Amino acid sequence: MTSEFLKKPTVPIRVGRGKKMDALLEEMLATGFQGKNLAECFAIWKQMLKETEITIWLGIAGAIVPAGMRRAIAYLIEKRMVDVVVSTGAQLFHDTCECMGIKHFQGSSLMDDAKLVEEGVDRFYDVLVKEQEQRQVDRQMQKFIENLSPHHQYSSREFFEILGKFLLDSGKEKDSILVQAAKAGVPVYAPALNDSSFGYSFIMARHGVIDTPDGKGLKKSNESNFRFVDQMKDTDETVQIASAAGKSGVIYLGGGVPKNFIQQTELLNLIMGQDLPGHEYAIQVTTDTPHFGGLSGCTFEEGQSWGKIAKSAKKVQCFCDLTIALPILAHGLAEVEELAAKRKKPHFNWSDPKQVKIIYR
Repeated sequence: MTSEFLKKPTVPIRVGRGKKMDALLEEMLATGFQGKNLAECFAIWKQMLKETEITIWLGIAGAIVPAGMRRAIAYLIEKRMVDVVVSTGAQLFHDTCECMGIKHFQGSSLMDDAKLVEEGVDRFYDVLVKEQEQRQVDRQMQKFIENLSPHHQYSSREFFEILGKFLLDSGKEKDSILVQAAKAGVPVYAPALNDSSFGYSFIMARHGVIDTPDGKGLKKSNESNFRFVDQMKDTDETVQIASAAGKSGVIYLGGGVPKNFIQQTELLNLIMGQDLPGHEYAIQVTTDTPHFGGLSGCTFEEGQSWGKIAKSAKKVQCFCDLTIALPILAHGLAEVEELAAKRKKPHFNWSDPKQVKIIYR
């Protein structure tokens, strides 16, 4: 008697020249382990792109911009394969650094960190960047902040929209996350903005730090009217998006604050009396694991217990390094780019501060 469990045999991948990435991912659906899970991420992402009206959230954590992933993310935004971005502030700072001509360099995890600090070089595992160059961007961002209106409480979305347009108008490179978001009308949030170098720049603006006449140091001037980001406004705006969006899907590259911040949009709407089903599609690529109790590695089934993920959600988690998974997914999506081109995309109208309006077109 054939067991009810033994219905779908694994199928070995055929190796050959000229195979497209989407075809490879299709074959990987018939394999096992994280290869199969990665293929399911691709399959679910394609299903989202085929929906008539859906808002797709992208959460980004980890130092993947310094590791060379910014072009892939910028591409996903440019082609509207995602509609709202929630990121750590650090990702967007390093994106800004690259816009300003600062490079990240290949190194080694075995380098002598005592020597690196003597030379003013910072290390992200096996990626390097000059500390002084980052400090120069801190100062440039301080000056940018000082030109903002002191009478307006900005959300991080508003701040990054202005910054993205500034970088675009300055003729900075097109491969920027913030530039592509500004061009595409994709809102970008960093709900823990102070936990990044942008936080340094805001504090320097608060204390009126200026260059010394000899250009060798910094000093404080008289403190001026301070511009700041209201992170509660971020929460308000993203809850409004979730309320207005109807159907939603989530894609998490890593976990951390961006994952929880997107998850909670459904939960807070429930608490406030809005009967939302939870996110109806869910994808995560992470190296974090669930059995230590942290949010970054928690399963989508756990999220269902909170009402964050819909009971009937199509969902998958792939436990893999993002620098492996993201290029494969992005190349696979590039080969089905027409799905994103045909979909009705959400466009956001912020004229009413109490309720964002979303039009799909």
